[in-house]
Amino acid sequence: MTLPPAQAARWRGARFAHLIESDGPGGAERMLASVAAELQSAGSYNLVLVPAGGEGWLARELSSTGVQVETYRLDRPFSPRFAKWLAGVFREHRIMLAHSHEFSMAVYGTWAARLTGGGRTAHLFTMHGTRYYAERLRRRIALRAACLFSSAAVCVSRQLARSLAHDLWIRPSRIVTIPNGVRPPVATQSSLREELGLASTDRLVVAVGNLYPVKGHRYLLEALAQLGPRHPELHVAVAGRGELEAPLRTRARELQVDDRFHLLGLRSDIANVLAGADLFVLPSLAEGVPLALLEAMLAGRPVVATSVGEVPIVLDGGRAGLLVHSEDAPALATAVSSLLSDPALARRVSAAALQRATERYTLDAMMEGYLALYAKALRNHSYDARPERVREDERQPLPHRRTPGERAIMR
Repeated sequence: MTLPPAQAARWRGARFAHLIESDGPGGAERMLASVAAELQSAGSYNLVLVPAGGEGWLARELSSTGVQVETYRLDRPFSPRFAKWLAGVFREHRIMLAHSHEFSMAVYGTWAARLTGGGRTAHLFTMHGTRYYAERLRRRIALRAACLFSSAAVCVSRQLARSLAHDLWIRPSRIVTIPNGVRPPVATQSSLREELGLASTDRLVVAVGNLYPVKGHRYLLEALAQLGPRHPELHVAVAGRGELEAPLRTRARELQVDDRFHLLGLRSDIANVLAGADLFVLPSLAEGVPLALLEAMLAGRPVVATSVGEVPIVLDGGRAGLLVHSEDAPALATAVSSLLSDPALARRVSAAALQRATERYTLDAMMEGYLALYAKALRNHSYDARPERVREDERQPLPHRRTPGERAIMR
């Protein structure tokens, strides 16, 4: 996304912090990286705070953007010392607005912003799908306080927004829904089929997601085995890594489909992966608004997905992709077979998916939603009235700036 000059001028010199409690290539992390990079390209200053001892994925992802990445240590669930330290970071970096992600940082980000005093740092947070907070009453109370004392509470899906309002005993109108958005994947050709040694007559189904139970890959594997008699040319490739890699390989051998079941590991070339696919399958047991699904739609791939979370809304009730119940391998196999056997149906579904995603789930659409919230949160901020006369040196690296991920700044 490239902001129009007039809109970009609004954010020139603004100073943002982005807080998250994890540092792997998941949906929340990818969304944070996109927002921070877009704001940076508009001339603002962006600091991303991630936990120490993580994978370093966000630092690598943002290494060429100019966004600063630093680490923290949070050694106990309740830590006034951490909140005080975080408030000091906000003051030191002259943060105007902090944007937190998920429960822990939503609570601490709100707390720290209040400690800065005088409305110096505004705060809002985004919940991406986990209801970890709902397991304990004290967590609900803490997140309710974060909701009440933040400029905005955002959910990526309407279903999650309803759950949050119910869990925290607050009015649904206090929660804003902004669906995730992605850049259209760009790849005119794919090297994936050659990489896998596929023949020109082979068909390829692709899934993208880390190898965790909630992603439902075992059901896709079972569906592949069931499809063997009807589609012996069918292969399945999964882009992702995780704890189920060994169990999935073992199960593939038991089902005698290990020569047609490919685990690709973590891939940064998702556009290349999607371009090589005949179909995209999302077999998850739970989801919010999965980025991989949006990328597949924007890539024009026919989609089969489980009817979980916001997925039915994303797929327009089944018009932009075939929907099946979760944990149902036979239904998954039937839907995949119908698209493989009916090219006209596959074309209609993929065209509808592309149109739907282009209209509602692009990075531009997501950024418009967040920029409106940022503008509202900063409406009375002391910096707000002077975006055109922010000193040039305020956008230069601070003297203490370290290489991203060099060391923890909270011990």
